[in-house]
Amino acid sequence: MKDMMQPLKDVTVIAVEQYGAGPFGSMLLGDLGADVIKIENPVEGGDVGRKVGPYYFSEGDSYFHQSFNRNKRSLTLNLKHEEGRRIFEGLVRNADAVMNNLRGDLPEKLGLDYASLSKVNPKIVCAHLSAYGREGSRKNWPGYDYLMQAEVGYLSVTGEPDGPPSRFGVSIVDMMTGLMTAFALVSGVVGARAQRKGMDMDVNLFDTALHNLSYLATWYLNNGHIQGREPRGAHPSLTPSQMFTTKDGWIFVMCNKEKFWPILADKLGHPEWVNDPRFSDFSARLKHRDEVTEMVDAALCQKTTAEWMKLLGGSVPISPVNDIGQALESDFIAEGRRTEFFPRKDGSTLAMLSPPVRVNGSQGMMNAAPHLGADTAELLEGLGWGMEDQKRLRKEGVI
Repeated sequence: MKDMMQPLKDVTVIAVEQYGAGPFGSMLLGDLGADVIKIENPVEGGDVGRKVGPYYFSEGDSYFHQSFNRNKRSLTLNLKHEEGRRIFEGLVRNADAVMNNLRGDLPEKLGLDYASLSKVNPKIVCAHLSAYGREGSRKNWPGYDYLMQAEVGYLSVTGEPDGPPSRFGVSIVDMMTGLMTAFALVSGVVGARAQRKGMDMDVNLFDTALHNLSYLATWYLNNGHIQGREPRGAHPSLTPSQMFTTKDGWIFVMCNKEKFWPILADKLGHPEWVNDPRFSDFSARLKHRDEVTEMVDAALCQKTTAEWMKLLGGSVPISPVNDIGQALESDFIAEGRRTEFFPRKDGSTLAMLSPPVRVNGSQGMMNAAPHLGADTAELLEGLGWGMEDQKRLRKEGVI
């Protein structure tokens, strides 16, 4: 691996987090070198994600948890205890940001907002990730990814027209909101360093899910158009841009620029399609989508998906329709080292996806998630708490 520049190496983030969205966002910061100190409540056995099955490396160390918590340090700390609060404020004094993904009414109650923490560090950035925000009628509501997908309309545009509404197969709102929070936090740190004053940065699942409606929302707000489900996952206005059948399965073709249609027609052995007025441009092809689908299906059914990938790949935007196993076993993933073995402190390794951001060609930091409280002693020693103090704190349930 190339030597990696760590653009966030001098950024310290204290993450009061659990489950998916918050840990995903702070993990991305850790990938780029930030010192992410994960606060885990010892009374509750740490992050609830440690117990999310069905697969575990050991008790309290689930595959799920590992997928959201690489490149962090773990500190067990009870924030509701007076001495726990003292330890927390000791960390805040030298940190750049405090991030949490708690219910909207809890940051103020726990003193995790700027109004509370600015007394300790005026330059601290407080990044809040909640379900519905820290203000308004729903600030004390719990909320999760699938609920957001349902309420803002994702399910109504996912799946086949004659089937029931369907959710995304992955927790896309959690991950997008985690990413949005990481973006907000880094923006806040840049601003705080320039202005020498911190701030609250608020992100929530609902607003992120809503914002991602993007052009579909603009269509409705300005033209009253309510987009529904299209057959075979088709783009609502570009054709052909959908799944088609091959000799042995499915393939996704996306002629999302006019220049690709003549190339596709020629390579499928039907150059005459190009000059047919029914298929002359996007608008014409959209009016005749059923005919386009039938014609392209008939042509693609002559070869296997793999054969078409070899023939069309790089000339026409095209992709196989894989299951998870096929996706992860592809040559392209191996070629780019998009999965790696992550080292653990005990010398063992585990296989996971590589970080998605590359810096000068390097894939980012790659250390497996720590065991619960793995860094507690080191962090407390740095704050001046000796071993005898730590024994007492453990006995009292503070750490």
